[in-house]
Amino acid sequence: MPESPEVQALADFLDARITGHTVVDTDLVEFRAPKTRSRPLTDVTGRRISAVGRHGKHLDLALEGAHLVVSLGRHGWARWSEPGEHPDEQADPPALASLTADDGGLLELTDAGSWVSLGLFVVDRPEEVSAIAKLGSDPADPAFTRDDFDRAVRGRRKQIKALLQEQESLAGIGNAYSDEILHAARISPLAHASALDDEALDRLFTATVGTVRDAFEARRGIPIDRLKEAKTAAMRVHGRTGEACPVCGGTVEDFRAGGTVAQYCPVCQA
Repeated sequence: MPESPEVQALADFLDARITGHTVVDTDLVEFRAPKTRSRPLTDVTGRRISAVGRHGKHLDLALEGAHLVVSLGRHGWARWSEPGEHPDEQADPPALASLTADDGGLLELTDAGSWVSLGLFVVDRPEEVSAIAKLGSDPADPAFTRDDFDRAVRGRRKQIKALLQEQESLAGIGNAYSDEILHAARISPLAHASALDDEALDRLFTATVGTVRDAFEARRGIPIDRLKEAKTAAMRVHGRTGEACPVCGGTVEDFRAGGTVAQYCPVCQA
């Protein structure tokens, strides 16, 4: 699942390539992707792109008089063809929708899942997308403070692993980075937020901000077709079941709850 560091890298990549250009054509292959039925994807045709940004794990193409918000969901991503390049029609995953810029650049929006999780919203303001309107504070934001963190976490009677992924509390963190944060903080994913003392909350705050912001810097400038590979390679415990913990040498194990599979070190995170 794309999380905020990868979505920001995607936004930066596209901002450098299509901002200032006009959308001259759109193509919709998957009718389930658009979520704003009264404003179809074709509504962005003829509009100039003024910026590409991010809200949590959502991509935002700001256009003259509209925004195209892309919810990447679990398996959504993007593919880019430079002007003059011929896109691979057999490329996998397939494109569910595409936008062509006035210089010939092509943005394809893809979904690699067995069910469509990609969502497209054509709106006047990003906040019209309910998931964006409800977003909590973003740890990647330089303005994010310890007070923001405490309001989201302190005293909550909820498992900390789930809480870190709750977008209404902390924006942009998903399954992978929540594993990495908890490992860095030496906190078990089974722990409840209400059970954490001040010292554990200090560690968790430092790990949350540090993990997310370090990932932002590490992903900066990486081509978008290599971001998933870079993210996977950077993981210390997530996706490392059966491997040695890089801190203590213990064996990384799975933790399963509510349909979620997480990885942690039972020694470091006892």
